[in-house]
Amino acid sequence: MAFCGKCGQKVEEGVKFCPACGIPLQVNTDQSAYEPSPQPVTQRPVQSVQTEEQETLDQATAAADALGSKLGKLNNTTDNTAEFEKKDIEENKVMAILAYFGILVFIPILAAKESKFARYHANQGLILFMALVGWSIADYILTSLLRALLWRGMGLWEIYSLCGTILNLVYFVFTILAIIGIVNALNGKAKELPVIGKYKILK
Repeated sequence: MAFCGKCGQKVEEGVKFCPACGIPLQVNTDQSAYEPSPQPVTQRPVQSVQTEEQETLDQATAAADALGSKLGKLNNTTDNTAEFEKKDIEENKVMAILAYFGILVFIPILAAKESKFARYHANQGLILFMALVGWSIADYILTSLLRALLWRGMGLWEIYSLCGTILNLVYFVFTILAIIGIVNALNGKAKELPVIGKYKILK
């Protein structure tokens, strides 16, 4: 289709003058009719992406706060810090922390005999270590019995797997208690661990 370059009037092919304005034709060919219309590209708004990222961050923060709150309630136990000298606390924090790393509990027991603060945490660390060893033995025995009794059928094997998972969750409890003890020692606190803190082995 041909058009007048000045007024845009449609003209027939081969016409040299515009029938509307009379000027010599400078013909423009309308190619838009023969070209496919570009398809719109859908893009996610930047603000929408940022909003989703912020919501994810807020959810993660809320989960962390909830976990921190639960741990704080779990650590809401008797605080005996006032019974210890500040100098003793500052000088023996490392020994107190080591008390919650399994067999390393024997380091403060043997190397910090004169420190009441270190021995307070060593007592809790020793009880925790003994409980962990005892549970490991019990877990081995229970797992062996379950394997011997439930190995024959697939349905029974699923029960065994479930029982094994439940037994393994107890190790998570030991880990949480150790973390609480480490945090208390690091902060110079002499707080009883939940459940086991009231028992005394070392004096």
